[in-house]
Amino acid sequence: MTPAVVTAGAAAPDLVTTAAESTTSLIQSVDWLAIAPPVVVAAMALIVLVTDLFLPERRKPLLGALAIAGLVAALALLVPLRDGNRSTFCIDGAATGPGSAGACSYTADHFALVIQALVLGGALLTALLSLGDTRRLPAGEFWFLLLSSASGAALLPAARDLATLVVALEVASLPAFALVGIKRGDRRSSEAALKFFLSSVVATAVMLLGVSFVYATTGTLHLTEIAARLDDVPGQLDTLAKAGVALTLVGFAFKTAAAPFHFWVPDTYVGAPLPIAAYLSVVGKAVGFSGLILVTVIAFPAYADVWGPALAVLAALTMTIGNVAALRQNAGRARSAVRLLAWSSVAQAGYLLVPIASAAYSSDEHIGSTVAYALMYAVVNLGAFAVAALVARTSPGNRITDYRGLYATRPLAALAMAFFLLCLAGLPPGIIGLFAKVTVFSAAVDAGLGWLAVVMAVNVVIALYYYLQWTATLFRAPEKASEETPAAAREETPADGAVRAPTGHGAPASLTVAIALTAAAGVVLSGAPQTVLRFAAVNLF
Repeated sequence: MTPAVVTAGAAAPDLVTTAAESTTSLIQSVDWLAIAPPVVVAAMALIVLVTDLFLPERRKPLLGALAIAGLVAALALLVPLRDGNRSTFCIDGAATGPGSAGACSYTADHFALVIQALVLGGALLTALLSLGDTRRLPAGEFWFLLLSSASGAALLPAARDLATLVVALEVASLPAFALVGIKRGDRRSSEAALKFFLSSVVATAVMLLGVSFVYATTGTLHLTEIAARLDDVPGQLDTLAKAGVALTLVGFAFKTAAAPFHFWVPDTYVGAPLPIAAYLSVVGKAVGFSGLILVTVIAFPAYADVWGPALAVLAALTMTIGNVAALRQNAGRARSAVRLLAWSSVAQAGYLLVPIASAAYSSDEHIGSTVAYALMYAVVNLGAFAVAALVARTSPGNRITDYRGLYATRPLAALAMAFFLLCLAGLPPGIIGLFAKVTVFSAAVDAGLGWLAVVMAVNVVIALYYYLQWTATLFRAPEKASEETPAAAREETPADGAVRAPTGHGAPASLTVAIALTAAAGVVLSGAPQTVLRFAAVNLF
């Protein structure tokens, strides 16, 4: 009896200790500074929604000022995080702070901060583009949806488990559906929103199926733990794991507008309000590419032989389809500027995929090339959409012919647009565009993907035609106004059938600021392209 009593007595402290450790592991210490940027944007979205209930109609412009203030505050909160690698929501309850390790759901490392800066900066410029257009839109709903989407987009690059990634992706996407269709009574806007929604839902369902396969194989959702367990997958589960990896990539490929998941892009961009098209082309792509980088480089390195060749083929297919379609659009009778920018964004997505595919064949250092290219693309593409918004104030159809003679009426806007187009083409004086394309090309060559480098070179030459033709249009003499609007021109007029009179030659100050900021950023980056590469250099391990 005595030994039994002694044994029980000796075991009691161990039981107490185990219970205490179990309780400790359930306690989460939240690093509020690390999660501050997306939280501030989400909080401001709620403030805007509540404030809208009490503001009279004539005071609605204050909502835009609140939204811009929230985005600026979120950007400012990235500054104190720039030197740290802070993790929180860790499964072992480890203390948070710089250098913390373990399986965590949120990590504010350099990669996350760079993408958050891109996302929040893109949302801020979208807000500036939108200030003059929300008079015809429900202002409260517009600003709430924009901030909600931006909060999800800011959360995603810091997510380090598949559950958080999926939630962040949907938080970024669901408000975007409503923003695309927010032009009430506009048939084209409603059609674009429906097409965007249905195709996105299918892609998300396929991605969730892939996530479930990955979870069934590994028993975890944390990216680092998935990588460790996929290194030693039993033979009978190997096929399931490969299927999970492939299907998980589908959702992110849809967000990046990679072929064959690109079909929603042209109609969605044309039907959406112009600032929202700009937002989708930059922030939507940043969300897709950051998610794609996280799942491939961190979670699935063991299956690089699966996703590497797949992404290389997608890159070649995407850039070719995008450029050929843009070439046809430029040669067509309608020649919609927004539709051409949409196809151009598809082609640019192909270039952005090249370094990610290259990471499967060499090291993850090429990921920095994707981030650098994304930063360049964000600046110049938002600038191009800003000039398009300026032209749309006098020419609602926004055809490429409407840009003819722009230099005679708005010389600074024409020069800015020419600079943005040359950056996208990769020609001087758009040095930053040339520099970004060279880094992407080098990534393909270093990885041994010579065939992909050749495909990219051919596509760059194809793109020169429509970029240079549009640039030349800016400096040609204006055409004489015809007495009758051709059918091709009517194709891109408002879908509700209304013929809107030009809104005048004056431009809102916010639109002028957006053009000036993007042009200045492009010039500075062209003068110091190495700065972009140093800023975008990331190490995910």
